[in-house]
Amino acid sequence: MSDIEELQRRITAAMDQVAFGLEKLGTVAPAGPDPETLRLLDEERTANAQLQERVRGLRTKSDAELATLRMQIEEGDARMAQLDIELQRVRRANAQLSVACAALRDANAEGVGDAHLINKSMLAELEALRAARAADVAEASVILASLQPLVDAANEPQPEPDTTPEPDNPQGDA
Repeated sequence: MSDIEELQRRITAAMDQVAFGLEKLGTVAPAGPDPETLRLLDEERTANAQLQERVRGLRTKSDAELATLRMQIEEGDARMAQLDIELQRVRRANAQLSVACAALRDANAEGVGDAHLINKSMLAELEALRAARAADVAEASVILASLQPLVDAANEPQPEPDTTPEPDNPQGDA
């Protein structure tokens, strides 16, 4: 029985020491967070706000670049469609020219020089030349449009690397 009393006395003494320690901590503990913690918290909030602003700026820039790229793709598609139309026109004009030349050769073989066939072949040849020129212009337009972004990029001043130091994070990953 004396062992139980001894253990009970020891437990009571330990609980008294814990209570005394808690009272001591209660009187020593400051009323609010310490100034160093508040300063670090404020620095983290500032760094967070700066990073959020940078993300917003990057997102805005990205959206603008995406819109520009989409517009360039649409313009390229329109130019390619125009080039296709002009190439179809060249093919039709060349087919008409071939028919007119064949008719003119047949007329010359028979010894009959028909002014109507000569005029028709001249008109077909003129249309073929106009169509070929329009196709060349459309093709040049596509090529220039493809090269323009490269020229613009070469003429832009290169941005200097960001030398702003990153805020220190004394508490590791937060």
